[in-house]
Amino acid sequence: MGLDHVEYVYTTGMDEAAVEDRLEGTETGTLALARADEAYAFPVALHWDGERVLLRLGVQADSDKGAFLESTTTATLVCYEYGDATDSWSVLVRGPVRELGPPDETEYDQSTVNEAFPPLRIFGEGVGELDPVLFALDPSEITGRRTVG
Repeated sequence: MGLDHVEYVYTTGMDEAAVEDRLEGTETGTLALARADEAYAFPVALHWDGERVLLRLGVQADSDKGAFLESTTTATLVCYEYGDATDSWSVLVRGPVRELGPPDETEYDQSTVNEAFPPLRIFGEGVGELDPVLFALDPSEITGRRTVG
């Protein structure tokens, strides 16, 4: 059967400079975590600092997010943009995620964090229930693809 009746576009790999440009210009992505045979993915705000991806997460005690963060050995971050069929790209960053701590207890103060990230999204929780925490995704592998044309 093949692709005779399927629309398609060609894609190609991106070099390191192009991948870094995309990561520097991207504020959001999807972080995928795993525990045994169960997957958990959620949207995240991110900041590429040139060596690692910083993630600011609102983590509640006893949450699924916290449990999956603790159990995941290798996480995958997906960033992408689809302008149209001839203008799209995606970047996958794989590696361990580790907690850095609350912003004021890390090398980043709250002002710097607010400049680097879009506003923290709250989904039904009370503001007092969330503790924004910085995490680092230390890349063991980064790949990027873009459409050709």
